[in-house]
This record gives sequence, structure tokens and C-alpha cells, in this order.
Amino acid sequence: MRITVFGATGGIGQEVVGQALAAGHEVTAVVRAPDRLPASQDRAALHAVVRLDDPAAVRAAVAGREAVLSGLGSRGRKANGVAERLTGRIVSAMEAEGVRRLLVVSAAPVGPEPADDPLVDRLMRRAIGAVLAELYADLARMEAALARSATDWTSVRPPKLTDGARTGVYRKVVGGTPRSGRSISRADVAHAMLALIDDPAAVKQGVGVAY
Repeated sequence: MRITVFGATGGIGQEVVGQALAAGHEVTAVVRAPDRLPASQDRAALHAVVRLDDPAAVRAAVAGREAVLSGLGSRGRKANGVAERLTGRIVSAMEAEGVRRLLVVSAAPVGPEPADDPLVDRLMRRAIGAVLAELYADLARMEAALARSATDWTSVRPPKLTDGARTGVYRKVVGGTPRSGRSISRADVAHAMLALIDDPAAVKQGVGVAY
């Protein structure tokens, strides 16, 4: 499969690239700073490396792709509209090239709260939401923009991210959030994104993932 990965130097993006290459996919990496690609990443294995700040190159990077995956987002609590703005750039390029399948990383608090979540989980969710309100508001605006777009989008919504290994064993709720879902590794978020590419039930849906 021919895929393009945005945010390929981030924690999830690196995992998406590595797992996609290992699975035999043709991967184009779009990054803000090419020199931040980890030394462990085999650049020779990539189809191309493209800078995010080059609109013509970004459009060329999505042309003819079967799927586009994005791990772009804020690196801190101050979102400054990063997710909404950069995802909008991706959507514009995809719509111009007639490419439809898009998977992005969002966050569990953007999705619905499980009706049967224990009180401790509800309180924890609200406390974290208050601290990271700006970040989640940016992601919510990103998702709203996706809903208005012509893309066949999927928003993957993890809770707390860890640096654990890929297990391939996690819960997934299309249109919802796993009960008491407190964490998941970046490697398993990447695994879920790649697995959801061909899942028709996930199109135009948010998907909660957690252990």
C-alpha cells in the first residue's frame, strides 16, 4: 500500500513509519524538520522525505496515495491551534489531489464519556481535561473540520500515551471510548491506525483505543 505519514518524527509517527515499512508498505514521510528523523530510521527505505512547510511538496506527497496518516499535534499544553491548522493543510492537499482516506491522532477526552465509567475515572478525566483544556479544544476543532471535509477520515482517540512496546492487544470502540481506558503505548496507537485503514466501520468516525 502507498501511504504518506505526517509527523513522522514524533513518537506515534515514528512508530507508524517503522511498522508500515516492516509490513512492506511504500512510505512517504512528511516532517517539520528532516534532521529530526532518528538515526535508527532507514531513510533509504522511505519512498521520500518531504518538508511540511512546502505546500507544493505536501500536495505531491499525498498525490496517488491510498492512505494518509497523521501524528501531528502540539508538543505541549499550549496548542496554539496546531492540530487544527496543520490538519487543515493536509486536508486541502488531499482534496486537491482527490485522495480520500485519512487517519489522525486525537485524544480520548474529545470523544464521548463511557456511560458506565467508574466515578474515579470520570473525576480523573475531568481533572486532566481542565489542565489540558486548550489542547483538547484544538483537537475538537480539528475533528469538526474533518467532519466538514470531503475525506474519509478516522480520528483515533487514545488516553495517556506511554513508550511501551507494541502488543497488538488493546480495546477499540468505534464511535465511543473504552471503559476505564487509562493508557496505551504509542506503538499500539500506530498499530491501531494501520489496522483501521481498511476498516469501513471506522470511516467518518472517532475510534477510542486503550488497554
